[in-house]
Amino acid sequence: MSAPGEDGRCRRAISILSELCQKKILPSLDLDTCREFLLLPSDQSLIISEPELSISLLAVIVVLCGLALVAVFVFLFWKLCWVPWRNKALSSQLAVLHSEPGDKDSMADKLKDTGAISFLETAVKISHTSPDIPAEVQMSMKDHIMRRTRIQRQTTEPASSTRHISFKRHLPRQMHVSSMDYGLEPPAVAEQPTSIGRIKPELYKQKTVDTEDPKKEAEKTCGKINFTLKYDYENETLTVRILRAFDLPAKDLCGSSDPYVKIYLLPDRKRKFQTRVHRKTLNPTFDESFHFPVPHEELASRKLHLSVFDFDRFSRHDMIGEVILENLFEDSDLSRETSIWRDIQYATTESVDLGEIMFSLCYLPTAGRLTLTVIKCRNLKAMDITGYSDPYVKVSLLCDGRRLKKKKTTIKKNTLNPTYNEAIIFDIPPENMDQVSLLISVMDYDRVGHNEIIGVCRVGVNAEGLGRDHWNEMLAYPRKPIAHWHPLVE
Repeated sequence: MSAPGEDGRCRRAISILSELCQKKILPSLDLDTCREFLLLPSDQSLIISEPELSISLLAVIVVLCGLALVAVFVFLFWKLCWVPWRNKALSSQLAVLHSEPGDKDSMADKLKDTGAISFLETAVKISHTSPDIPAEVQMSMKDHIMRRTRIQRQTTEPASSTRHISFKRHLPRQMHVSSMDYGLEPPAVAEQPTSIGRIKPELYKQKTVDTEDPKKEAEKTCGKINFTLKYDYENETLTVRILRAFDLPAKDLCGSSDPYVKIYLLPDRKRKFQTRVHRKTLNPTFDESFHFPVPHEELASRKLHLSVFDFDRFSRHDMIGEVILENLFEDSDLSRETSIWRDIQYATTESVDLGEIMFSLCYLPTAGRLTLTVIKCRNLKAMDITGYSDPYVKVSLLCDGRRLKKKKTTIKKNTLNPTYNEAIIFDIPPENMDQVSLLISVMDYDRVGHNEIIGVCRVGVNAEGLGRDHWNEMLAYPRKPIAHWHPLVE
């Protein structure tokens, strides 16, 4: 009886132990203890979580590796098969388009340019890395690059001479002598003189009768003067006879003037003559003669200066105008009395004759060399107590009002008619000739004090009168020295 009962209790204990092992309720039960007591067939179905977890992780790793291999295989297939086939199709389309009539010559010209070939190679590399760009877009990009390359090739300026580097270094930044942009951006197109949209301030100036320049108005109404000249060869005397004046401007409130005339034989201003004052008239008759002792050989270098004034008893006399006769032999040989009419030029103050300078200009475009030869001066203004001067000539190269270089001649002592014959050279590129000018200054040297300016003159495109004409004549006849006399001004 006891054997069957013990057997049943043993089986029940084993089943309880098996349940405990399967549920892992007791922490003291480990895997080896469970395997010792689990001898029944039911223990073979025991589920253990740690081996199952290892198998699941291994399966996930295998699946991921397989997907990675598939992705690598797809990428290699795309690189080895799809891209060459696509490029082959694109090249065949380009060949068909290039074979059309009318485009062969232009394409041959484009392929001759090495710069265009390099840009094409860059475009092909871009097409390899971005295969989604359509063929039409890639073709338009290549044509655009070729067009820009051709424009850059045509607008490339020749290299300048090393002699002009110092000149360009002194130029202002706004001149842009050689600052051309060679990047991918197209070069700027030079603005035409008649470009639409350009603001011209002179178009907005209101021109009315009230706002006219009083100087221009006065030039029209200064009148005329009549005089005669005669030279006495035996006594070496020049006779100036003031006859009459006509249509003088009114300077008084009553609508009339009180005119008289001053007479000078330049450059001598110490000896002067003056007519009588004629009251309240605009058409005075003077009929007065004046005598200037002067040698015959000096007549060619003398000038006759007539200044017309309005007399005022209680204030400063008003100047009506002046007449300067540059050449005394212009109308006659002075052997007989000759009547001369001249227009009275507008002037507010009595002008002072400072003398003249003679120089020549010569420009060599191929060498970019401007040569100014100072020849001589005459009738300079006396700056010293002795009645003479110590003159020298200083030449300044200007650009937009800024002095770039200056050079000067030697000093001539105690003379008013110096002779130099000295050449002054400037290196100026041809493209900058329209932007520069020369300022010629005749200076009086002073050993103790400050050197004083006797007079100046200017030549250049922006100069006035003879200075502009002399410059344009030099440019019109290159490689030829052209000389002129220039009057000095303050």
